[in-house]
Amino acid sequence: MTTLRASIVSGLALLLALTTFSGPASAQDYPTRAIRLIIPFPPGGSNDVVGRIIANQLGQKLGKQVFVDNRGGAGGVVGTDLAAKAAPDGYTLLVVSIAHAVDPWLYKEPFDAVKDFAPVSIIATGTNVLTVNPKVPVRSVKELVDLAKAKPGVLNYASAGIGSFQHLSGELFKLTAGVDIQHVPYGGGGPAMLAVIAGEDQVMFSSIVQTVPSIQSGSLRALATGGEKRSPILPDLPTVAEAGVPGYVATNWWGIVAPAGTPAPIVAKLHDAIGELLDSAATKKYLDNEGAAPVHMSSAEFGSFIAAEVAKWGPVVQKAGMKAQ
Repeated sequence: MTTLRASIVSGLALLLALTTFSGPASAQDYPTRAIRLIIPFPPGGSNDVVGRIIANQLGQKLGKQVFVDNRGGAGGVVGTDLAAKAAPDGYTLLVVSIAHAVDPWLYKEPFDAVKDFAPVSIIATGTNVLTVNPKVPVRSVKELVDLAKAKPGVLNYASAGIGSFQHLSGELFKLTAGVDIQHVPYGGGGPAMLAVIAGEDQVMFSSIVQTVPSIQSGSLRALATGGEKRSPILPDLPTVAEAGVPGYVATNWWGIVAPAGTPAPIVAKLHDAIGELLDSAATKKYLDNEGAAPVHMSSAEFGSFIAAEVAKWGPVVQKAGMKAQ
């Protein structure tokens, strides 16, 4: 009996030693297979564009494929819930944006936007661009405001969905400019843009990230950008504030999180890899071309940033009367 007990104790000690040893080793060897990057919106929107830029570069950096998995629905809640419930092993990541901070105020989410995720790294920030279908008879923000006031409730603006950056941008414009334009939500930035290009809706407050090609092709007419300063991508366009709506500023952000419980060494490895990418000329060029500016934060700082954004947007959602549909 004593010999059996000693064997069991010895075996448990060996197992504990192997487990302790395998933790850092597995993080050091990570990744050993492909990584899934969930984008909780359909292809074509800003989350998709930024996510794919990082996926391609990160895959090269880590030596394993980082494949994009678009899971749109409910303003990002469907894909985000999938990520929250994934194994916390570093092989499922999630692209988050301002929508991640707004959705808790709009939906009864089956997860906690802060507690159920391990912050990895912020990626970039980017402003919006106010565009219209070329058939709309306006060529400036002032003319758009005048038309909207002359025909209240007639103009529609398309968005990527309830609580999306486009939706927030549009509601902020309505409140700041004192106009009545109708919100039409779609299942992502891509479908929303196609609706404006087709003339089904007239206006869009889209991310520069996704809109520049359509502006350059003439499919959309750009009136202004929504940042505090003019965009280096569209330097000839005034800001919305410059163009007649003082106080208007709309800025989006993007980052990557993992399921809560993902080992800290893996999170650290991903954070450092993404940080190096953001400093690389190639990634900067890709982001610059899309109107996004790289941002550096520690993982802890990014976690605090997300929590602050969640707290910040609650009053805005309530004041604007936003409701999920």
